[in-house]
Amino acid sequence: MNIDQVKQVFLIGIGGIGMSGLARYFYQLGCTVIGYDKTETDLTLALVREGITVFYQDDIQLIPEGFQNPSVETLIVFTPAVPKDLRIKNYFVDKGFELYKRSQVLGFISASRFTIGVAGTHGKTTTSTMIAHILKDSGYDCSAFLGGISSNYNTNVLFGDNNVVVVEADEYDRSFLTLHPNIAVVTSADADHLDIYGDESHLIDSFKLFLDRVVEDGKSIVKVGLPFEGDISYSRETSADAYAGNIHVHEGEFYFDYISGETRVENIRLGIPGLHNVENAVAAITVAILLGIDIDKIVVALANFKGAKRRFEYIVRTPEHVYIDDYAHHPEELRAFLNSMRKLYPTKKLTVVFQPHLFTRTRDFVDGFAEVLGMADELLLMEIYPARELPIDGVDSSWLLNKIGIENKRVVTPQEVLDQVMAEKPELIVTVGAGDIDRLVKPLKAILAHE
Repeated sequence: MNIDQVKQVFLIGIGGIGMSGLARYFYQLGCTVIGYDKTETDLTLALVREGITVFYQDDIQLIPEGFQNPSVETLIVFTPAVPKDLRIKNYFVDKGFELYKRSQVLGFISASRFTIGVAGTHGKTTTSTMIAHILKDSGYDCSAFLGGISSNYNTNVLFGDNNVVVVEADEYDRSFLTLHPNIAVVTSADADHLDIYGDESHLIDSFKLFLDRVVEDGKSIVKVGLPFEGDISYSRETSADAYAGNIHVHEGEFYFDYISGETRVENIRLGIPGLHNVENAVAAITVAILLGIDIDKIVVALANFKGAKRRFEYIVRTPEHVYIDDYAHHPEELRAFLNSMRKLYPTKKLTVVFQPHLFTRTRDFVDGFAEVLGMADELLLMEIYPARELPIDGVDSSWLLNKIGIENKRVVTPQEVLDQVMAEKPELIVTVGAGDIDRLVKPLKAILAHE
């Protein structure tokens, strides 16, 4: 596939965060971009406003005439999450088109560029967004394909004038093995996606293969404590090639020192909260220093970094109420998030609204979820979001709830969440999960911000 020849693109599953980034990329290049998705969302509506055509019916009659026959000018991209019996997908297969996964297309795009790939079972979205922002804000510049919406730029794809691209390297379905990074970052490698990998050892093997794909003379930056090493180690408050020291909270803001060899940068203010984000910042600073960016510019960029949507995102922040929304959907992500909440607000009652994501993940990590959710003062547990899966007998939110060792807990519907928040007006509340729990954000904001 020669990306430079492409003039029209059809994306099957265009509403996904990664697929929508490709849609924006090709539209910016002047291509005709059309896509299908199952449901209308804020993201698909945004694509339509930008000029991209999106439809929601699995109807081959809606496919434009220009997509009738294979051509070097036509690119068909699909997400593995779509059903195998989807008529639109099978239409292209039957017509003889070659269909490409998003990861393959990213591999084509990045092949001739200086690529910074950020991988990890958690932390990769914030870290890649942070690196891209430092490069943009400092004037170094870059393009970027992000796994979330950057709050600084309100998009998941950035365009630069140089040859540098920052890519969130996704381990799901071994997607990141299409990349050949010049700089690779691995933020974590906790057991996850076991429906794909079978067991943790195969997941770890994939991360090792990702690091093997770093180009000659490239660099790998790997968090301390993982079952593999890179050229440069980093950590939060633990001795490594690069680490953070003197982490403290002042007036609701996180500050830290960056230490690497003889380099010590003191009292860096981080524009987003979270102990885990201090660690992400250590990795981002290390990348920026490798690129030769002036440390003063790095410090300024970190101070004005606003994070990514649904990553420790403040929705309401008033003297009466604090409401934060986060994407965490793995026990270790939840642990990092809730630990940071406790450090920021040690005296406030914490109400957690959590939606488990996937039956298999809930089954595989039920004890970890039960332990971490026990950190809440009050837990409102929604039903499991199935995504691509069918139900598993005996695996549901009531089963998980019974394992959680706190008294103030119950399984709720979305409407019951709104009703309880309306009645209680909690002083500190978080919504957490990777499913459709984000549909509660606007109504909860309305309840808490406009009393």
